[in-house]
Amino acid sequence: MKKVVVVLLSLGVLAGAYVIAFGVPHQVSQLWGSVPTEESGAPSRGVDAGPRGQSRTTTVVLAPLEERSYSLSLRAVGSAVSSRRADVIATETGEVAEAALQANTLVEQGDVILRLDDRTERLSLEIAQANRDQAQATVSRYEGLHNNGSSVVTDVALAEAEVALRLAEANVGLAEVALENRTITAPISGRIGLSDIHVGDQLSSGDLIVTIDDSTTLLAEFEVPERSIGLLAEGKPVFVVTPTYTGRVFEGAITAFDSRLDSVTRSATVQAEIDNAEGLLLSGMTFAVRMTEETTPLPIVPSTAITWDRAGAGIWVAVEGTTSRVPVTIRYRDGDQVWIETEARVGSQIVTEGASKLREGAQVSTAQSNEGQGV
Repeated sequence: MKKVVVVLLSLGVLAGAYVIAFGVPHQVSQLWGSVPTEESGAPSRGVDAGPRGQSRTTTVVLAPLEERSYSLSLRAVGSAVSSRRADVIATETGEVAEAALQANTLVEQGDVILRLDDRTERLSLEIAQANRDQAQATVSRYEGLHNNGSSVVTDVALAEAEVALRLAEANVGLAEVALENRTITAPISGRIGLSDIHVGDQLSSGDLIVTIDDSTTLLAEFEVPERSIGLLAEGKPVFVVTPTYTGRVFEGAITAFDSRLDSVTRSATVQAEIDNAEGLLLSGMTFAVRMTEETTPLPIVPSTAITWDRAGAGIWVAVEGTTSRVPVTIRYRDGDQVWIETEARVGSQIVTEGASKLREGAQVSTAQSNEGQGV
């Protein structure tokens, strides 16, 4: 008997707690004929006095549905490479006679950076020039005799002399090219890198002499994940920072990005051009890259306005004191603010606090007006 009493008391406590929290069920109130009231005649807390069978009214906080743009932000880590770079390769074999390969020195296109021993080539050029001069003299003598009507010089002899002159001139040209190849010039303007070539070293064809970087502009290369591909567009601004210059932001723009995703990382390689006219940045530096973009305005609600059921997320919209649940799709989150897609109209009154207590068609009231306040 004692156990039965304990069970009955427990059920009574649970029923009382339910009535206090959620009110008297509509079916029960219909059976009773009216909603229970306090002895004083005033309605119990959270319940409005009214006609027979009227539903309980829940106190909530309402606010108009607003819309606002969301700032998409992408952060990535990349490295810098020179926009133009040239590896200077030896095309001839020989001993280094002169070298101007001081590291980090600025050179202009066409500046001499290295000379090979060219004594043999100079002698070859002198021999070719002498043969040309001799052939030229022969042609001039033959032409003079031929023009004076001398029968000593035939047309065939004159033609052979002219051919010999042309061959001699070609040999001079070849000797000049061979001599020029002994002098190596900078193919681009830029900054000379480190080189271990010194005067007296023996070079072979194909040896790397030095690398020249044009660092007036740098290319920041970084990876963008698949979900952020929509942010990419040529000319889109990017902002980069480097640990070398803490607190300073360098601005650039996207110049190119890959046409396909990496099959392993599911990301695309992006190149952004960074102005480096001051020469502060060096090729190979690590960059932290940031891109931002403002979305089109979307409805925004506090996270407390979102409720969940088996169908997914939703918000409660109040029209003339009656609430109905409208499904939403969550697009973005930032702290306690949520950007959504919904069929609810901007400006509609939505429940921002107390939504978890509501049921479809529930009557609500608000203790204070929230109109004109932001979400």
